[in-house]
Amino acid sequence: QVQLVESGGGLVQAGGSLRLSCAASGRTFTGYATGWFRQAPGKEREIVAAISWSGGRTYHADSVKGRFTISRGTAKNMVDLQMNSLKPEDTAVYYCAAKRFTGYSGKYYYTGSSEYEYWGQGTQVTVSS
Repeated sequence: QVQLVESGGGLVQAGGSLRLSCAASGRTFTGYATGWFRQAPGKEREIVAAISWSGGRTYHADSVKGRFTISRGTAKNMVDLQMNSLKPEDTAVYYCAAKRFTGYSGKYYYTGSSEYEYWGQGTQVTVSS
């Protein structure tokens, strides 16, 4: 079992920055593809960014491209999300997710929520005008 806990959310003004981290525990090995999703009130959960198990390949949704950067974290944090130039539209609960690497299966990263095995509880990000 792998447990994930997000941190770093909060209230910021438009144009500000936040750095989200996802701490993992209970890991038996370090190979995980990871991603960040978000869900705003009244909206469906959407992919924000994803990264391969090696950290060499990334994906960023068009809505955040150029502003957000996903990266593999330290030994404590499985994955980080640096968010710059935040907009009110970025307000949402942000979730990290992980999929165990069991060997190359044709994909380096994953953008569908159903593809992930482990999820954090979410952290609130609120951006004011």
